[in-house]
Amino acid sequence: MARLPAVSALPAATVATVSPRPRAPELAKRSAPADGRRWGVAFVFIWFFIGGIAHFAATAAEMRIVPPYIPWPRAAVLVSGVFELLGAAGLLYPPTRRWAGIGLFALTIAVTPAHIYMLQQPEGFGVPYWALVARLPLQVILLGIIAWSAIAIGRRGR
Repeated sequence: MARLPAVSALPAATVATVSPRPRAPELAKRSAPADGRRWGVAFVFIWFFIGGIAHFAATAAEMRIVPPYIPWPRAAVLVSGVFELLGAAGLLYPPTRRWAGIGLFALTIAVTPAHIYMLQQPEGFGVPYWALVARLPLQVILLGIIAWSAIAIGRRGR
């Protein structure tokens, strides 16, 4: 039976390139967060893409939820729709993903007065009250998904 040479007897190039192959479970552990973040980015993209289109397809309906103390409700709806679409598009390009996430995070906070206004005047919107109540915690969850998937993933350059 032939004896294998000791590691020190191997050329340096051979020693440097030999590394244990990662096992399948280790690979799954490494890619699971990245896959989850991709799903998060996809969810945020769809949310704001559809929402942005709604600002133009149903401008009158969107204008109804603008609180009366905000001037120029039509402009507010159209500008926020543009920013939703720009943010959604920015999520698709990794170098702009983090900034798009930061913008969408800020935009989500900026539209909170409209959600509170709807909660205060539920009879004017034809939406079940429970849905208006649920909207605020769901908005917090949306903010978490944006922060976790778009802002954090963009910071690492993925």
